[in-house]
Amino acid sequence: MQRPPKAGQAVLVATHRHQGAAVVVVTGELDIDNVDALEAALHDAGTQDTTPVVIDLSGVTFADSTTVNVILHGRSQLDSRLRLAAPSPFMERLIGVIGLDGAMPVYATVDEAVSATPSVTPGPHGSE
Repeated sequence: MQRPPKAGQAVLVATHRHQGAAVVVVTGELDIDNVDALEAALHDAGTQDTTPVVIDLSGVTFADSTTVNVILHGRSQLDSRLRLAAPSPFMERLIGVIGLDGAMPVYATVDEAVSATPSVTPGPHGSE
C-alpha cells in the first residue's frame, strides 16, 4: 500500500511483504506535516499479524523530532517486532546522535532486519 505525500510535501511511504515481514519503505523528507503517513503505515502493518515490522530508512533525506517520536511510539506498541533497517547517511547520523540505536535494533540491510531473532528491549543505556 502506498500513501502519497500531501500537496507540497516530499515523502512517500509504501508497505510490502518481504520474507514474511511487513516492510515500510520511506522515501523523502519526514516532518511534522507528513509524518502521519509513517504513523498510519506502522499501525496498519502492526495490526495485521505478529510478524516483524521493518522500517526501511534508506531513502530518508530528512527527519525531525516528530519522526523520532513516531518511531519510539511504534517501538512501544510493537516492541521487538519493530526494527530499523538500511539507514541513509542522514538517518544514520540522527540515530547515533540521539541514541536511538540504544533503544531498538538498527540493521544494515532489510534482509538482516527481517531475519534477525527478536531481542530483549535494551535498558536506558543500551544494555540488556
